[in-house]
Amino acid sequence: MKYDIAIIGGGPAGMMAAGRAGELGAGVVLLEKNSKLGIKLLATGGGRSNITNIRNNRELADSFGSKGHWLLSGLNKFGPKELIEFFNKRGLKTKIEEENRVFPKSNSARDVLQVLIDYLKSSKVDVKLGFEVKRIVRIENKIKKLILSDGREIVADKFIVCSGGKSYPSTGSTGDAYKWLKHLGHRIVSPRPSLTPIILRDKFIKDLEGLSLKEVKISCYQNNKKLCSSVGPVIFTADGLSGPVILNMSEIIGREDPKDLQIKIDFFPNLDFSQLDRKLREEFNSSSKMLKNALSQLVPPRLVDTLINLSGINSQKKLNLITREERKALHHLLKEFNLTVFGLAGYDRAMITAGGVDLKEVNSRTMQSKIIENLYLAGEILDLNGPTGGYNLQLCWTSGYLAGEGALFESRFLNNYLLLKP
Repeated sequence: MKYDIAIIGGGPAGMMAAGRAGELGAGVVLLEKNSKLGIKLLATGGGRSNITNIRNNRELADSFGSKGHWLLSGLNKFGPKELIEFFNKRGLKTKIEEENRVFPKSNSARDVLQVLIDYLKSSKVDVKLGFEVKRIVRIENKIKKLILSDGREIVADKFIVCSGGKSYPSTGSTGDAYKWLKHLGHRIVSPRPSLTPIILRDKFIKDLEGLSLKEVKISCYQNNKKLCSSVGPVIFTADGLSGPVILNMSEIIGREDPKDLQIKIDFFPNLDFSQLDRKLREEFNSSSKMLKNALSQLVPPRLVDTLINLSGINSQKKLNLITREERKALHHLLKEFNLTVFGLAGYDRAMITAGGVDLKEVNSRTMQSKIIENLYLAGEILDLNGPTGGYNLQLCWTSGYLAGEGALFESRFLNNYLLLKP
């Protein structure tokens, strides 16, 4: 059977593209190699699905860094406001939480997925589960057909690739499309894990596993030159650090040689060096408490032994007997807790993949390839990635929506599109 549009990938971008194209009258097939749609979507936002960020379009685009301007025209067409309206009118109520993050009121990613599944049904999309694409066949400057793993073929006029990157490979994101697209002539910016935990060399980190700090300052240095700094929550893992601040910082660290990188934690970001020193002097000079007990009132108890071991001070020593040099050593640890970077966690722990199809080769208004005439691209396969907080899902929604519409241009469905366009 021949289709008007064939879409590879049943994630957020693929479902949005398929639903929109079908809604406008195209005959659409959506190919997903897993047995279910949206497996990775169900894991977003800790299972709650942080669907977008309600910042204005320009600020949202700027959050993607120097390449973010590429997305701005798309956001003006289908941005956070339009996305929220899309879900609200289909029965999904939403709420705004801290840092402008938008979640379903039900706190359930499954409810988000169900809206998309219903959208596909109402748009008469032919959903094929367990259909794995093995090869794309091109004749001259156009794709002719898709060859599936079982030898069957899918023929269509237009093709949209939304197969994601390489993060969370257990969900089926194995990066197969990179080699297909490279073979078709696209330039692929080298993929790498992003929004992923940082791995450290320091052996004592294992002792802090599970410790969560609400408001600390994290700074990254390379050869004593500060690369970046941010304040927020951090979590110690068995081999390093995680949490929103760390995940966002991993994008910067991923571009550098890890052997020269260090992380410094400031446990008291609201106090400068002199203010913290004054606080310690007042505490130490007027108390006969043991150091261990006193530190437990300043920092989380699980951190105390590590601080004392690194300072070299006897944990049973009374505060009023601690020397100036010992106090300075503690002071330094509390303001510049130094850690050595080993590298980043792999794709199995990365939220997204950085790198992908060079944006210069994709029309930002329609998502059409500038290399292959009847090819469109959307979602994580593109060389564009943002911080945590709903930004990367918004990229999927926006690019998927534009691709679904864009694939109708220069076809016999253009008239339907013009009639249905609000």
